[in-house]
Amino acid sequence: MTQTRGADIERPDTRDLLQGVGLRPTRQRVALASMLFGEQDRHIAAEDLHRQAVDNGIPVSLATVYNTLHQFTEAGLLRILAVEGQRTYFDTNSSDHHHFFFEDTAEVMDVPDGAVTVDNLPAPPEGMEIANVDVVIRLRPARKTRR
Repeated sequence: MTQTRGADIERPDTRDLLQGVGLRPTRQRVALASMLFGEQDRHIAAEDLHRQAVDNGIPVSLATVYNTLHQFTEAGLLRILAVEGQRTYFDTNSSDHHHFFFEDTAEVMDVPDGAVTVDNLPAPPEGMEIANVDVVIRLRPARKTRR
């Protein structure tokens, strides 16, 4: 992975993206959004994004990273995926889809579209609607069978 520094990381469309969802494009939001949305879809924990920002010379606290990720989520840019205890992942693909979780590496990967069908959901309580259904398929290396 190539290293970039601070202002060099901004993508040209990032400011428009943030303004389009009603967020002020502060320097830190622009830098974090450029890292998040600059590549293919990503699943990233706040701690990992913070480490990436620091490695790229962006002065940002972990608390600011958390706050920014939650602001992006509220604006519809990210989807929260609670997979593993206290570790929360943020998904840049905010559409309805499901995930594999690799227990040995803590990696999250999208399940191919159409591979999972969820049927017979209960009716939600009165006044509520189903926002989405998250299916997480936990994977681990296959155990070798003894003969």
